Amino acid sequence: MTVIRQEDLIQSVADALQYISYYHPKDFIDAVHEAYQREESKAAKDAMAQILINSRMCAMGHRPICQDTGIVTIMLKIGMDVKFEGDMSVEDMCNEGVRRAYMNPDNVLRASILADPDGKRANTKDNTPAIIHMKLIPGNTVDVEVAAKGGGSEAKTKFAMLNPSDSIVDWVLEQVPKMGAGWCPPGMLGIGIGGTAEKAMIMAKESLMEPINIHELQARGAQNRAEELRLELFEKVNKLGIGAQGLGGLTTVLDVKVLDYPTHAANKPVAIIPNCAATRHAHFVLDGSGPAALAAPKLEDWPEISWEVGDSVRRVNLNTVTEDDVKDWKTGETILLSGKMLTGRDAAHKRIVDMLNKGEELPVDLKGRFIYYVGPVDPVRDEVVGPAGPTTATRMDKFTRTVLEKTGLLGMIGKSERGDVAIEAIKDNEAVYLMAVGGAAYLVSQAIKAAKVVGFEDLGMEAIYEFDVVDMPVTVAVDTKGESVHKTGPQTWFKRINAVEA
Repeated sequence: MTVIRQEDLIQSVADALQYISYYHPKDFIDAVHEAYQREESKAAKDAMAQILINSRMCAMGHRPICQDTGIVTIMLKIGMDVKFEGDMSVEDMCNEGVRRAYMNPDNVLRASILADPDGKRANTKDNTPAIIHMKLIPGNTVDVEVAAKGGGSEAKTKFAMLNPSDSIVDWVLEQVPKMGAGWCPPGMLGIGIGGTAEKAMIMAKESLMEPINIHELQARGAQNRAEELRLELFEKVNKLGIGAQGLGGLTTVLDVKVLDYPTHAANKPVAIIPNCAATRHAHFVLDGSGPAALAAPKLEDWPEISWEVGDSVRRVNLNTVTEDDVKDWKTGETILLSGKMLTGRDAAHKRIVDMLNKGEELPVDLKGRFIYYVGPVDPVRDEVVGPAGPTTATRMDKFTRTVLEKTGLLGMIGKSERGDVAIEAIKDNEAVYLMAVGGAAYLVSQAIKAAKVVGFEDLGMEAIYEFDVVDMPVTVAVDTKGESVHKTGPQTWFKRINAVEA
């Protein structure tokens, strides 16, 4: 009988969550670097360069890879010859570990979990509760997988109950373009097939805990149907030309994982869950000897990448930019922003629109300003602000026309594509939408030299801040004429990839 002390599980979960907040798995870094080296799309290559540079900075500075530090999933396989010593349930131990990790003063992690999800949506303040799955198995150890999953990629989850004769490959290739860029490619696709609806979903999530090894599979060849699907989907998804951050390019997925399970004769359940560029998961085993020890990776595991924008890049002063200035900006163009910008995301936008509809005065004048869709991590030590990468812009689409027309807002900054409703509003108001790289939150935060709350302080990380930035890198994603790089980029690269192969 192995005795696992309560404190050992708690501390191991807390340590693992801190660890994965700033260390990418080495297999992920190697895969992104390989994709970076072979990428021919300049925009996609630049995005991957920022992801790699950000990852190295986070490993050195022990700060979060992404400002969205995720919802925690913990998968435990508990040996039947294990006894827990303590007065807490296993779930309570896991949640205490999450609480400690997210409230660690040396590396504060953003609390994103809201209770009463269809009501008050009140922040629980410590990122609990986690999503916990447990299996009782033969043995005398506790095997633990810990992951922190960002909301942007989780939002792109797809599920279908296919007919038995339907093609899974066809369905996946239909769904991936619909996912847009909000899941921050390049990343992984986890696919669960069979069982029941909930079993397929759990398998899809579980598969994402596995290492990236698609090139090894390509070298040895498939040995079963799941491996055949991995190889076929890896090739065909990348031929879609979606590319890093949806900008168009050669690499959209770094690997495709497939787990399956027997199912009812009348059913073929299938789930897709993508993992983003902030891939965060760790594995450890408790054997009664104490808390788990996760070895720090070597700094030389990260490639030395330099990201040069060149002398010809457009530099923009946000304090003086005008409506006429932005009419010259072209989609795909890199811009360095300096000056004062505002922030605001879901809760702030809803409150802004509610106030506008009631004729109430806003706490800050938006005319001629730029607003950054972000919910930053709290700062530590001498930081002005914690990691502050962009959140998914499409969630603000339904507010865009009202805000542009009633406030005179000139520009918006976020991640991923805009929907047709927002693009039409941008075009009609001759505004612009700029894209910052998802998965480069710490790198972006280095451009922020001052930050203060200027509105809706009660919303916490969703309050309106004013940032003072210097040379913050962005890409023009939608210009004043309504052209979207997230449409033109993938279209161009789909044609290039498939023309070459033809």
